[in-house]
Amino acid sequence: MFMMSANSQALLHRAAVDGRVDSVRMAVNLPQEFTGQGVIIGITDWGFDYTHPVFYDTNMVHYRVLRAWDQFKTSGPAPEGYDYGTEYVGAEALLSAHCDTSNVYQYAYHGTHCAGIAGGGGAGTIYRGVAVDAEYLFVSVSLTDQEVIDAWRWMYDVAQQEGKRLVISMSWGLYCLDYMDGTGPLADEMQRLTDLGVVFVTSAGNNGDENSHLTHTFTQQDTIRSAFNFPSSSIGSVLTLMNSANEPFSFSVFAMDNSYQIIAESPFFSTSDSALVDDIVDNILTIGTDSIHIWFYAESTNEYNHRPVVQLYVDKNTLYKFGIAIAASDGEFHAWNMALIESRYGNWGGEFKSPSNHPDWIAGDNEYTISTPGNVDCAITVAAHTSRYQAPSGNMAGGQIASFSSFGPGFGQVMKPDISAPGKNVVSSLSSYTTTYTGTAQTSVQFNGRTYKFVSLSGTSMSCPFVAGVAALVLQANPNLSSDQVKGILLETAYNDQFTEQAGELRFGHGKVNAYQAVQKALVTVGIDEYVTPQQSLFTVYPNPVAGECFVTANTASSESLCQLYDLSGRIVLQTSLFPGVNTLNLSSLPRGCYLMKITDEKTVVTKKLIVGR
Repeated sequence: MFMMSANSQALLHRAAVDGRVDSVRMAVNLPQEFTGQGVIIGITDWGFDYTHPVFYDTNMVHYRVLRAWDQFKTSGPAPEGYDYGTEYVGAEALLSAHCDTSNVYQYAYHGTHCAGIAGGGGAGTIYRGVAVDAEYLFVSVSLTDQEVIDAWRWMYDVAQQEGKRLVISMSWGLYCLDYMDGTGPLADEMQRLTDLGVVFVTSAGNNGDENSHLTHTFTQQDTIRSAFNFPSSSIGSVLTLMNSANEPFSFSVFAMDNSYQIIAESPFFSTSDSALVDDIVDNILTIGTDSIHIWFYAESTNEYNHRPVVQLYVDKNTLYKFGIAIAASDGEFHAWNMALIESRYGNWGGEFKSPSNHPDWIAGDNEYTISTPGNVDCAITVAAHTSRYQAPSGNMAGGQIASFSSFGPGFGQVMKPDISAPGKNVVSSLSSYTTTYTGTAQTSVQFNGRTYKFVSLSGTSMSCPFVAGVAALVLQANPNLSSDQVKGILLETAYNDQFTEQAGELRFGHGKVNAYQAVQKALVTVGIDEYVTPQQSLFTVYPNPVAGECFVTANTASSESLCQLYDLSGRIVLQTSLFPGVNTLNLSSLPRGCYLMKITDEKTVVTKKLIVGR
């Protein structure tokens, strides 16, 4: 049975209103409601409950998950062209599998929650996602370079087979994949697929409230020091160290007593030492009878950015405090302090600090805390804010940036984050198979004899799929847009208020996502013909723009199709029938401007943009 609290209803309403999705749902001055129909949203995550009723349409009839690839499950069969994982194709296989397998994240829930935000049908509750008619691809992804790239390629190939546009939503980020300046093999593959029409949306990260970043500009030979804390719930620290291109540096790790006096220090290791680079180097820091394990992998330069880069691992030891020393003669040096966990990499940070008795040491800050893939230029990188709403007192509340939302900027000319969306206390679907969630449900529903819960979570993991859903609305409104045009539309239509002005672009990017204005702008933007899908090519319009007569060719088996022409206020200005072959429409009486042509036959609905000129 369905039960709902008044407060939980407010939480959902705030996100939809804040992101202007409510106006799209009501089709205010739009030719129709846009729901993401004809668009695929790919979710790379883990913790998928394939049986959750939110993955049906809003009428609880049509199941919308097309396929899933569990990269952790070894039973097979793997997708064609790959030799690992298990692929499920179609509703019967997915529903029989129930959920993805337990992996390094156990039976998790994150993917189900994020997918519900992007396009969940609500399962009869108020907790509807943004693009409720979009279809899904799920990948339970193992976060290594090649497996992430494989996930993207698999999704693209399936979308091509389906003849639909693809939005990939990534509510994760690591500081050990690619390079922190947004270059590397992942970045290259993202750009390749972006050029082919894939829209990438990614979370900005949740390290805005931790001084996990360290920077210093070397202008002469110098040595800097900083103490660092081990991140919470970690077994140590992963320190990513990076200097300017072709500027080598040396580093050491030291241990301190509780008064921050150095009691032991490793040798200095140099990125210019050919004996130490391109291999894993183990070292033991000895303190009396204690041994602290440190190891690292160093590159003196690389083909992507020519920077020296080091991944340094330090095992946790609570008896001592630890610090790092960096020596260089030139360059803009950066370091990040992230969690070392059993599966090797965590994405939450620990502090760099300058102890009071070492005022000349370097303290950390919370800038440059956006990780891969959010630091890649072509990605739409999403920060998180609290939804603006009317409090019971009648006053407006909320609207501020979430304290955890990671800071920009990007490197070079790249500004990050790109945009912000609701990411605080967002209610969405929970995997019914999870073994890790212990919180309280906002509500639950019964479906096929099983209980399914809806819970409130916070993070840029929640704001990312919100924008992915908006991107799907934009692509339904205009499937011919390039990926760059979709990103441009989202950023150009973002709205600003006193909160974005106060916090600035390092927190909000271009502003807060505005689904309504984005859809409106998509309708009047001339797209790129090469992105026409097979469904769109069932009907061709020539010429476009048009002055006078235009010709509509119907390439369908339907004996008759309905053609309706709308102006941008949603008023029908022409209605006629189309028959197989070439049909002539006389538009000479219409004022110049942009119109939407909606064509409906027995099997499909196609919307095209038509420009009338003189």
